[in-house]
Formats: sequence, C-alpha cells, structure tokens
Amino acid sequence: MLACELCGQALPSRAAAAVAARLPLPRAHPGRQPRCSLCCAVSPRPPGSDELCRHVGDTRTEPAPLGARRPEVAEELPECPLCGQAVGRELETQVRAHGRLLGTSGTETENGEQLYECPMCSLTCTNIHILEEHVNLHLEEQSFSDDGNIRDLELAQWLQTEEDKRQRSEEEKREREEFKKLQRQYGLDNSGGYKQQFLKNMEREVDRGRMQPFEYHKRKADMMECLASGIDDGKTKTSGVIEALCKYYQNENKDVRRVWLSTGVDHFHSSLGDRGWGCGYRNFQMLLSSLLQNSLYNDCLRDSTLIPSIPKIQSMIEDAWREGFDPHGASHFNSRLHGSKAWIGACEIYSLLTNLRIKCRIIDFHKPTGPMGTHPRLFEWILHYYSTDNEGGARVVCTSKPPIYLQHQGHSRTVVGIEEKKNKALCLLLFDPGCPSQEMQKLLKQNSGGTNLKLLRKFVGSLKEKQYQIVAVDGVLSLEEKAARCCASQILTSEKIP
Repeated sequence: MLACELCGQALPSRAAAAVAARLPLPRAHPGRQPRCSLCCAVSPRPPGSDELCRHVGDTRTEPAPLGARRPEVAEELPECPLCGQAVGRELETQVRAHGRLLGTSGTETENGEQLYECPMCSLTCTNIHILEEHVNLHLEEQSFSDDGNIRDLELAQWLQTEEDKRQRSEEEKREREEFKKLQRQYGLDNSGGYKQQFLKNMEREVDRGRMQPFEYHKRKADMMECLASGIDDGKTKTSGVIEALCKYYQNENKDVRRVWLSTGVDHFHSSLGDRGWGCGYRNFQMLLSSLLQNSLYNDCLRDSTLIPSIPKIQSMIEDAWREGFDPHGASHFNSRLHGSKAWIGACEIYSLLTNLRIKCRIIDFHKPTGPMGTHPRLFEWILHYYSTDNEGGARVVCTSKPPIYLQHQGHSRTVVGIEEKKNKALCLLLFDPGCPSQEMQKLLKQNSGGTNLKLLRKFVGSLKEKQYQIVAVDGVLSLEEKAARCCASQILTSEKIP
C-alpha cells in the first residue's frame, strides 16, 4: 500500500497507480461510498458532506514537499482510474492519455450543478461518466486516424518505390534502345560491312527490276576481285574536275577577284556498299588521289600507288592502331573496323596519314566565331593555308597544296579550293562524297556555266554546324618524328581556334 503524496493517507492499489502516474481520479459512482478524487480515501459521510469537501480542498492546496520521490507503481496490475477497465502493462500509454485528457477541472453553474468540459473539443457535460464515454470516442477515433495515417504513409512509400523502379526500368530500356540505334547509325551493330551491304543492295535492285540478274553476277564478281586486291574499282571516280575549274576561272571574271585551287583531286562518291556511312573513307581517297600526284610524297606512298578500297582503308587504320596511334579512339571501335560499317572521323584520318609518315595536323573550330552561328575563322584559316606560298598577282592560282579534310557532326567533305569575291567575301569549294558522278561530270563540259558550281560553292552562311574539324597535310615526317607523334597521339588533343 502506498501513501498519498498530498495528504499522506494510505492509498488502495487503484489510487496508488493513479497517483504514481500523476493522473486525476473520477468522482465516485452513484450508490458507492464517497471517495477522495485525489487519493481515493473513503469518506464515512454521504457524498457532498463537509468532511469530504474539506479533505479534498486541503489535499489540492497542500503542495508536495520538494524533492519528494515519486512512489513506485505497485506490482499488482491496477484498473484504469478513469474508465475502470483492467489495465495491463501494455496499456500504460492509454492510461496516461486518459489522465491527460480528463485532467480538466470542472466548473459549477449558478444552480450549483457541476459541469465538465471535454479537453479535446470543449464540449460541456454535466456527468463525468458521459464525459468519459465521450472522450473514449475521441481516443478511438484518434487511434483509428493514427493507424490509418501510418497505413496511408506506408502505401504511399510503397507506391513511390514502385514508381521509381518503373521509371528506372523504362529509362534503362530507352537508353539501351538509343544505344542500339547509335550503334546501327554508326555501323557498330555487327550487321556486316562493305561486302554484305553491297550484295544486299544489289539484291534489292534485282527485286525491284532495276538490275538484271546477269549484271548482278558480273558486279558481284568485280566486287569480290576488288576486295581480294584491296584496290578500289574506280567506278565512283570522276577525274579532271580541278583542271576544268582552272580553265573556267581563267575565262570567267565577273565577281571573282582571286581563286586558289588544290593540286589535282579526283572525286569519289559513295557506292552501294558504303552508302550512308562511307563519307570519311571516300574523302581519304580524294586526299590520297592528290598526294599521289605530288612527288613530295612518293617515298611515303610507295606501297600505296593506287587508291585502296574501303575495306583496305579499314585495315590500314587498324594497322595504325596496332602501331600505337590513338589508343583511345581504337578502344571506341574495339580496335576493329574491317568488316563493319563504322563511321570514321578526323582522328582516324590523322592516325592513318601519320602512320604513312605524312605530316598533318588537326585544327578544331569548336564554336562559331561569327553571327548566326557562322564560322568566318574557318574560312580565314583555309585562305591562309592556300595563299601562304602564293603571294603573286595571278587571279587563278593552281597551288601545290593538297586538299583539306573537313569534318562536322554526321558528315565530312573535302576542301579543294577557295574563292575571294570582289566584295572580299570568301567561298569554299568542296567535293562532297554524297554528290553522284553524273552531277560531277557536268563540271567537265566546256560550256559549263557558273550554275554548275553551286554543287561546290559554300559561303560563310552555308556552314552553320556547331563544330568543325579539319585535317591539313603539310609535308613529310622522318621516322623519329613519326615515333614522337605516335607517343603524343596517346594523349592527342587537336589545336583549337579561339
């Protein structure tokens, strides 16, 4: 038995638990002996007697001594001091909640009637038992609401987790599809190379009635012989265009102040075997056709006296990789080009030329340098390239300069010359591998007018890609210089024009 902290009287177990929990006690039920609302002491007089009122008042006003220890809860499991329900240890939290909610003291009306206010919604009751039931409803509703909120939170978290998984799965699927699309676009999907595409396109031509079966077999035999020898069959080549341009400019002087032309260049266009991906290889063939006409490069090209086929060029680039050139680029292609439809760019052309001991460099025009996304610095650089060794007054200058490999996103072309107009405007002359031989051969006609030059002319406003790269040839390398460039290419960086 424990003593009341306020009055010191012995407390029954029910009152002891209430006092230990600091909980107020309800008033006695009708028909029972009156008890103290704080310590549960039994009053010998009927309810409402003066003795009980004095005891309660004294107990409320007498403060507990400072430092008094809180009495221990009896080992016997008590009843709930508010609702009379047997309380186990697991319901201790509920008992404390009852105590907090019912701790509001009552007030009296003018008629002396006791009123009790709900601490949760301020409802006023005249009966403590009705108030208890009312508060219990609040507690049940609160408990249900809390459980519902927890379940809703868990459900929301689960739904969010599932949504995140679904989005990640869709994103990974989309990335795989985009990667496969890029592989197909750049010829890295293991779908075959020049030979397979050539045969497939010829079969399609036969099915559409555009090619006779006997022609199919003849061209197939020629293609197989070309692949075996490693020499291009020349069926997409157009020669003599530079010479025809030189004659045209000598006779035409309406708006051109000066023009510079490369050493003779043959034009090569894409065939059935490399259509859609072979522009880099065709531009190398154009560049090589000019180098073969320049005696300065005879020693470097003694093993390449004829224009190689595209599969042969692929093998030549692989040879440069094996020599140690551009290991980063080699890893991009898994060190394999032969038998694929892989696109190549300026770095592969640089590695190939350097491995042949041809001195060249890459210049990167990494951002526009003029209004509307144009690149006037590119035009100025090319003008300087052609005019450096030709300061004479001739209006048409057929230089000894090789053509320039010009690369941008998705395509490449070959610069074969540059015009300077009378108004100082510059215009590049480009050979495009996408232009068929039939169109290029129109430039060979003596009566060809300036309208045909639209195939070649590109003004500053015509080149608006975000970035351009050029590969410019400028002499021959010694063996020592080649070895040094091989080492340097392992951390190859192009020259950037600010």
